[in-house]
Amino acid sequence: MMSQILAQVKQVVKVGQGVVGFGRNVSGLFKHAITVGKRVRTETNIAVGAVFVSSAAVELALMKLPESSHAVARMLVIGAGKMGKLVIKHLVAKGCTKMVVVNRSEEKLAAIREEMKGIEIIYRPLTDMLACSAEADVIFTSIASETPLFLKEHVKDLPTVSSEVSGSRLFVDISVPRNVGSCVSDVEGTRLYNVDDLKEVVAANKEDRLRKAMEAQAIIAKESKQFDAWRDSLETVPTIKKMRPHEKRIRATELEKCLSKMGEDIPKKSRKVVDDHSRGIVNKLLHGPMQHLRCDGSDSRTLSETLENMHALNRMFGLETDISLLEQKIRAKVEQRQNCRFEVLVGYISIH
Repeated sequence: MMSQILAQVKQVVKVGQGVVGFGRNVSGLFKHAITVGKRVRTETNIAVGAVFVSSAAVELALMKLPESSHAVARMLVIGAGKMGKLVIKHLVAKGCTKMVVVNRSEEKLAAIREEMKGIEIIYRPLTDMLACSAEADVIFTSIASETPLFLKEHVKDLPTVSSEVSGSRLFVDISVPRNVGSCVSDVEGTRLYNVDDLKEVVAANKEDRLRKAMEAQAIIAKESKQFDAWRDSLETVPTIKKMRPHEKRIRATELEKCLSKMGEDIPKKSRKVVDDHSRGIVNKLLHGPMQHLRCDGSDSRTLSETLENMHALNRMFGLETDISLLEQKIRAKVEQRQNCRFEVLVGYISIH
């Protein structure tokens, strides 16, 4: 689920590049949110641990199997309704590429197969349930039934599973009412887990996730300030843009004066040398002022220093940028801390 959400957000950014309104601010918001989301998941492991019954069922089953058997364990899902479909999705997310699904009809499987191309999903009717169970190592049950599908007498004669998968057949019952009678756990070589067991796993994972969410909030708060600094720094762009034409006009005027004094017969190569040299001098002179107008949050310069630099440059170069308006906009943004969209987006990417 987590990787799917991230892929969807990345696709939004890709599509949005060519859409009017998806400018530098919005694009920067999404890109920074994706980066911070990755950082949160890496540093806090907030996405680890199932917090839904269906995902907890798959997580618990794999936890009970030897890790070396995950790729070869035979999976059986009984029921292709909402919960059954979620179990199938979580199995696929964990790397399962083949499973048998028992259901009353094959109709629902058509949509599931279409959604999960490349996964071998074998359909069997409900009448084949016991025969399929005999060939399965792990059995997930999630089908509506007033009476249990499995009782002790149904399970005791099933063949023993391979020692490669711990030698015990796992029943993971996520149905209410239960599909598997509690008496099944008395059968040798059988282990049964039901919704109550899964709720304990989910509750523990939710508690752990809440603790990690507090760690994530601290990271997001810090990164929000970084994003604010980057966004506010864009307000200096008009000044930067006005400086370049200003220096070009001065350089062109002075260059023309210099060349005219050197005479009309000056070689083209010499003209180019003078031109390149004048450009290099101007670029080096402007490098310092330009750097002091750029503040992406990676250094210690404060907002007031940046504003002072803007005022100074406009006075020195006689630029016409409306500094008072820029200052008002920057200060308003900093005071209001309009970060809610950024924090929601990062949180969504991080947790899902």
